[in-house]
Amino acid sequence: MVLNLVLRFLLEICVLMAYGYWGIQTGKGIFFKLLLGIGAPALFVVIWSLFGSPKATFPFNGALHFILELVIFSLAVIALYSTGQTQLAIVFAILIIINQILLSVFHQR
Repeated sequence: MVLNLVLRFLLEICVLMAYGYWGIQTGKGIFFKLLLGIGAPALFVVIWSLFGSPKATFPFNGALHFILELVIFSLAVIALYSTGQTQLAIVFAILIIINQILLSVFHQR
């Protein structure tokens, strides 16, 4: 059960990296590469700390929390896919699905 929580944490770190990678690959010119490469992960951190984390300022519960997770993790998969990292996006999506299933099975929500 603890391993699933570790996986969850690692997936959240991977979301940060996926957004940052997308920003660097998508931006045109050094300024926009840096802006998107730092800004996209920073936006994730702000949204997650406000609404999704266990110690969130305005915590979402139940369906709203699941929808928030779905959007954040799906956008990270799409970001990887859009930068040509198809295989990585597929593996990431599979790990997210497995993690979500195990979170439900072990009542870790």
